[in-house]
Amino acid sequence: MKTSTAAFKAALVAAALGLSACSIFKPDTPGPAATRATDKPADEAASAPSTEVPTVRLITAQTPAVRAYRKLGARHIYNAYPKRIYKGKIPPLVYAVVVTETDIDATGRVTGVHFSRTPSHAPEVSGKIAELIRDASPLPNPGKLGAHTYVDTWLWDKSGQFQLDTLTLGQRGR
Repeated sequence: MKTSTAAFKAALVAAALGLSACSIFKPDTPGPAATRATDKPADEAASAPSTEVPTVRLITAQTPAVRAYRKLGARHIYNAYPKRIYKGKIPPLVYAVVVTETDIDATGRVTGVHFSRTPSHAPEVSGKIAELIRDASPLPNPGKLGAHTYVDTWLWDKSGQFQLDTLTLGQRGR
């Protein structure tokens, strides 16, 4: 019994040492004084929109405010390209599906376009979409959301017309 207790204690110590070593690789985090951006009260600073796009790309959680902004952003793109919007329900076998991650600043200016899904059979589509997004800049002002990453899915038809998943009318049956 003593052997198993000693082995258990040794395993516990080894696990604790292993877990404590994980903190060696974490970057130093600045203290509260270093992170304070302004001398404004905390509640006022928290409600002000962020003016910087993070250097590490983080996809914004899909809160009601983010979903509402997706509709504003999609409507802005539709208004910028009314003749490029596919009318009605899109065909069941759409030519390309592309998921875009558009970085915007606090004013809605596009600062970067990235893709989390691109079609290998239609590589030209991603470049066209990036150009459309940049040409439609600035997107609507995100208000209290501040700078963030606007994510949408583009459903691209062979004709060059498209729908955004946020505003799609759905797909036709076969």
